[in-house]
Amino acid sequence: MLINKSKIVATVATLLFLLPASASSQLGGTNTVTSTVTSSNTVTGTTTVDKTPPSAISPSVVVNNQDVCTRAVSGSVSTQILGISTGMVSTDETCERLKLSRSLYGMGMKVAAVSLLCQDVRVFQAMEMAGTPCPYKGMIGSAAAEAWAANPQDRPDYRTPVESISVDGK
Repeated sequence: MLINKSKIVATVATLLFLLPASASSQLGGTNTVTSTVTSSNTVTGTTTVDKTPPSAISPSVVVNNQDVCTRAVSGSVSTQILGISTGMVSTDETCERLKLSRSLYGMGMKVAAVSLLCQDVRVFQAMEMAGTPCPYKGMIGSAAAEAWAANPQDRPDYRTPVESISVDGK
């Protein structure tokens, strides 16, 4: 409970001035007492509210198996008004291609393993530069080279500008 000092001062002053008047009136005397009390009270202060917002915590995305070609990424942002967090998993296609090719090779399917790797533009061009063209629909060697030449739209580097494609090592 807050105590108002100005009210206390006014009440005490009134009692002090009225008490002798009431005592003298009881004794038969006539006294007139007039009392005016003016009080002014100003309170100045600052109020600090320390209300920090809760922080945004990034979810932990765990990829336990090392034989999986995935990466976990998470992040968060927090301001005084809003906090946002997210997490996701991305797949590495090159890693998957290598693992699948290794499995096919391990099962004795060497042409299929090479064909799978040849879907990568870098491998396709490296095989071509080495003089061993990638297999084309079951054909290998010079038959595959002729089939690739006849069907350039099937090449993995078909969308690559023609100037960057080397023909016959030139």
